[in-house]
Amino acid sequence: MRRAAGRYAAAIVLLLCAAWSGAAACAELNVLVRDDRGQPVEDAVVLATPKAGAPAGRPTPEVVDQIDKEFVPYVKPILVGSAVSFPNRDNIRHHVYSFSPAKRFELPLYAGTPSAPIVFDKPGVVTLGCNIHDWMIAHIYVAETPYYGKTDREGKARIASLQPGEYVLRVWHPRLDGSEESTLQRLTLERTGTAEASWRIKLKPEFRARRAPAAGSRGYR
Repeated sequence: MRRAAGRYAAAIVLLLCAAWSGAAACAELNVLVRDDRGQPVEDAVVLATPKAGAPAGRPTPEVVDQIDKEFVPYVKPILVGSAVSFPNRDNIRHHVYSFSPAKRFELPLYAGTPSAPIVFDKPGVVTLGCNIHDWMIAHIYVAETPYYGKTDREGKARIASLQPGEYVLRVWHPRLDGSEESTLQRLTLERTGTAEASWRIKLKPEFRARRAPAAGSRGYR
């Protein structure tokens, strides 16, 4: 289902690109994010905002799963206005919540999939938690621009279907030591093709609550 939604979103962006730029083809941006030691940074959200203002993208249905007492994915970028479902695929109940200013909500103890998804109608970072399992943390980045990507284990991301023009680029990561504004770069796409951008960012030390020990086990799960 998630792959189908991703293909649908990509098709929508391509159609919008063709509508905005007429006969002109669209450009793409390849991104590399590393930390201050030169190591690749996974789960960094990279955004490209046109100087002329971001076009109105079309939100698509999104999903954040709960699998083995963890949110999956850990970081989820979405377009503002998107509706997110929170299916619980565990055999126990979860209580999902957020106190973030961009979206405050609660899904009291439940199993399966809540009947109504949550609409994220304000841009910003929304941190998720579970009231039962303290180590369950995840982040939804609600973007005001349809041009965004998330880095993989190699610190790489790709943003496709960009129109030629001026862009402001920025990076966010849950452990970013500093503000998004400190990562700003400016890029001009004068013609179609592929552009490159890279960052070296400083990360705060990682801290997460330890998982509770599994029944009948001495270890932590």
